[in-house]
Amino acid sequence: MKLHELKKTEGSTHSKKRVGRGPGSGLGKTSGRGHKGQLARSGGGKGPMFEGGQIPLYKRLPQRGFSNARFKVVYAAINVEDLNSFEDGAEITPEILKDMGIVKNQLNGIKILGNGTLEKKLNVKAHKFSKEAKAKIEKLGGKAEVI
Repeated sequence: MKLHELKKTEGSTHSKKRVGRGPGSGLGKTSGRGHKGQLARSGGGKGPMFEGGQIPLYKRLPQRGFSNARFKVVYAAINVEDLNSFEDGAEITPEILKDMGIVKNQLNGIKILGNGTLEKKLNVKAHKFSKEAKAKIEKLGGKAEVI
């Protein structure tokens, strides 16, 4: 059997119900919606949360708790191995990282993480460093400066 030989099983698909199409369809004139009223109109009917005028469940339940998510600080993360593209003794700032395309969006700052190996002595200025990243930068004689 090949893809072009596949056929749908008989009875698995049905032709679309064509409402408002004359006497043969059985759904002419008012298209099976009855006469006038809210449900006869386009967009008519109440929403799924409507409870007949009773205060809906989502309004009856108490609001609980507080979320700090709105105030969360998110850093753009870079690994130490990404800094190997710079020449030895270079000074690295967030602006330089953005210009080179290593960081696309600076978010609330830049954090240097310790993944990979660093092979060059660099002076790195960033908003945050992991312990491992700071140790790797300083091990080679570089500086890890928090802005």
